Amino acid sequence: MAGDGRAPTGRRVVMFPFPFGSHTTQMLQLGELLRARGLGVTVLHTDFNAPDPTCHPEITFVSIRESLPADVVASPDMVEQMIGLNAACEAPFQAALAEELLARGTTTGGQQGPREVACVVVDGQWYKMLGAATRVAVPALALRADGAATFLSMLDTPRLVADGYLPIKEERLDEVVPGLEPLRVRDLIRMDGSDDETVLRFITSNAEAVRASSAGVVLNTFEGIEGRELAKIRRELSGRPAFAVGPLHLQASPAAAVGAGRGQFQHAPDCSCLAWLDARPPRSVLYVSMGSMARVDRAVFEETAWALAASGVPFLWVLRPGSVVRGGAGGAGADADAEDEVPRVPEELRETVRHRGKIVAWAPQREVLVHPAVGGFWTHCGWNSMVEAISEGVPMLVQPCFAEQIVNARYVTHQWGVGFEVGKPLERTAMARMIRRLMAGELGPHQGPRERARLLMTQAKQCVAEGGAASLALDGLVEYISSL
Repeated sequence: MAGDGRAPTGRRVVMFPFPFGSHTTQMLQLGELLRARGLGVTVLHTDFNAPDPTCHPEITFVSIRESLPADVVASPDMVEQMIGLNAACEAPFQAALAEELLARGTTTGGQQGPREVACVVVDGQWYKMLGAATRVAVPALALRADGAATFLSMLDTPRLVADGYLPIKEERLDEVVPGLEPLRVRDLIRMDGSDDETVLRFITSNAEAVRASSAGVVLNTFEGIEGRELAKIRRELSGRPAFAVGPLHLQASPAAAVGAGRGQFQHAPDCSCLAWLDARPPRSVLYVSMGSMARVDRAVFEETAWALAASGVPFLWVLRPGSVVRGGAGGAGADADAEDEVPRVPEELRETVRHRGKIVAWAPQREVLVHPAVGGFWTHCGWNSMVEAISEGVPMLVQPCFAEQIVNARYVTHQWGVGFEVGKPLERTAMARMIRRLMAGELGPHQGPRERARLLMTQAKQCVAEGGAASLALDGLVEYISSL
């Protein structure tokens, strides 16, 4: 436990992050911002991939002391793992929340009045926890770690099933989904290696829990990129609020990301890459990272290596341990066959890497994207990565792997216009051509990705400035929480 001070307002929010790195990061960023606005913050957490309390001495950390079955911890199927985590953590979360309520049942000075715990904020993937909070009579908000477009597609699941778009059918892949433009059927959420019906069950459970048990939602996005989607979500939620408080990382300290811990999906950054970037000209380096969870097969990895070599562009490439599988398909759930060491580039390309590239097992991404030498980002399209790149005006090459990344990639290329698809099939000559196109800043008949990215960067920074939309949304969120 760390930091047990009472909030100046006398009200406290309990938070429960999902134990994946990017999810925990967003929850801690939000917690830090709520704390700065006068609310007390208690973070309930799993022992599985636990956060680091020492990075947040003013926040209280309490383990729910869950007991996870071995098959949940080791599951190669991410969707099955998330379902298993919900099932295993529901009871201990409810008990820990009830214990927190009992410990904090009075206001400052011991006088009876509104209880100190105003509400609980749970990650959107904790669909069972929304019901658990209801059973102990605590209002619950859901923090979505994905974008508004992804969440809207989840809320729309009953219609998509009724109209035959879900489960996804091969013959309808290129149809645009009415009401979710520019998404096509092929852009809807899917998980390679997971059963389609299981994925649909998980999505449906998320959407139904929000409708049945939430007091509102919080999203790490902003009107400049998802204003239309936010308006639709607010209509779907029938009067319950949706607070667009992003980009969170521009408002919170870097410690919020560090405090996410060093669990299953977290890695220690190699900061030597920043000195390497210092020696490169402005906007000359392509940053390449597939995030903390995605994996590719050896053939894709080698095509990527040859494309980077053939492009003639300097590159900083994150190759974390286990990111390349020895055989078969990649994806998030392929770790059973993953190499434990950092993947090795083909022998013929090592001299190229030595002269023009740098490979690290993990990079301090926020510092990399803000660095003036970085001119492009080859990305898996995780939501944190999308928001961080947009906030720094960095155009993107997109190579989505699973889940909401597929939605995000479509928005990068066809809604926001800040990047290009790497292309399929993943072939070295075509990929090298796309790298050069992005880094050259080629303009089409309208604004090119680099100019569009700069425009959205300006909007993001205006949004988080004092009096900006995100700042006002956070103030509104605090007022709402205090009223519960």
